[in-house]
Amino acid sequence: MKPHDYYLDLLYKHISNPKMIAHSLASEAVMRALARRFGEDEEAWGLAGLLHDLDVEITAADPLRHGPEGAAMLRDEGLPPEVTEAIRMHNEKATGNEKRSTLLQHALAAGETITGLVFAVALVYPDKKISSVRPKSITKRMKEKLFAASVCRETIRECEVIGIPLPEFAQLALNALAPIEEELGF
Repeated sequence: MKPHDYYLDLLYKHISNPKMIAHSLASEAVMRALARRFGEDEEAWGLAGLLHDLDVEITAADPLRHGPEGAAMLRDEGLPPEVTEAIRMHNEKATGNEKRSTLLQHALAAGETITGLVFAVALVYPDKKISSVRPKSITKRMKEKLFAASVCRETIRECEVIGIPLPEFAQLALNALAPIEEELGF
């Protein structure tokens, strides 16, 4: 793998929307926490989170193109093949009948998706700080389908497929995001 700064520059080269950059940084933080939890390569998993949406502006978030095009863009960038494959698979709408099957694939899908719910919950708190959010608020909002309606609850629940109960997953995400909340715009 190349140095982290190389991949960060690559992100800024392809993503201009500040909210998408914040989402990518948040996804990296959650993926690093998941890597530590599972004893996996923290740098590789972090880069999966950082770069998973690299093609989102190029594809205009087209659900039939987003993911596979990003993986293709990254194939020659020195990432482990399992990372580019997880990036390809994070949007199952673009992979036909293929289903996520590896720990990294499920972790990336759940990890990047929970960031949207955490952001939405933080924004309804009086101080709008991630550090104020409690796991119980996340699990409560999971049941409210109209709250952050674009956040796929089923994808977040893939945390259970990889052996992490939802309340524990919410706490892991909050612990990963609170220290960088200012960088994320909170």
